[in-house]
Amino acid sequence: MGDDQQLPEVCFARTDIAEAVAPLVEVIRSFRPHVMTTYDESGGYPHPDHIMSHKVSVAAFAAAGDPDAYPERGVAWQPLKLYYSFTSNRERTMALHRAMLARGLESPYAERLRNWPEDPEHAAHITTRIACAEYFNVRDRALLAHATQVDPDGPWFAVPLDVHKSTWPTEEWELARSLVDTSIPEDDLFAGIAEPAASRVSA
Repeated sequence: MGDDQQLPEVCFARTDIAEAVAPLVEVIRSFRPHVMTTYDESGGYPHPDHIMSHKVSVAAFAAAGDPDAYPERGVAWQPLKLYYSFTSNRERTMALHRAMLARGLESPYAERLRNWPEDPEHAAHITTRIACAEYFNVRDRALLAHATQVDPDGPWFAVPLDVHKSTWPTEEWELARSLVDTSIPEDDLFAGIAEPAASRVSA
């Protein structure tokens, strides 16, 4: 992380944006999602690839529905909503930290919280809270399947699953773009979407 001049010449974060957007546009037009999710402008934390993922996702959201953009990448398809993930959330991390201490367990977040200033403005961006504790075990298995991305003995998995479920049973999102009417706050990423997917295929 840091100055992108320190990054290797050949890496995702330094890929030409138009080149990086093209394959995602193709995926969107193939799968035809109603909703897209991505990192916010900070990448959740300032990892260069996360920040690039944000840039690519935002650009692809706009380009996928434009028949004049990347015409060789399939029939235009416009997703209706774009969300930014708030997994890296100080309020949530603090709640888990306190829950661990209350149970007499060592918190993996103590040092991180000491260096993480309060930022009420950041939390104010949350528009959508999804109750999904019953799926946390599925989420964890999916995360563990990416062996190069997460340490099974690291901070995330140091907090028992039951503590996650009882302390913070939701996941948080920011509705960054919506082409349908919806009311904030939301409890469903698909709020406001009523039409079947096949009805928005462009000619």
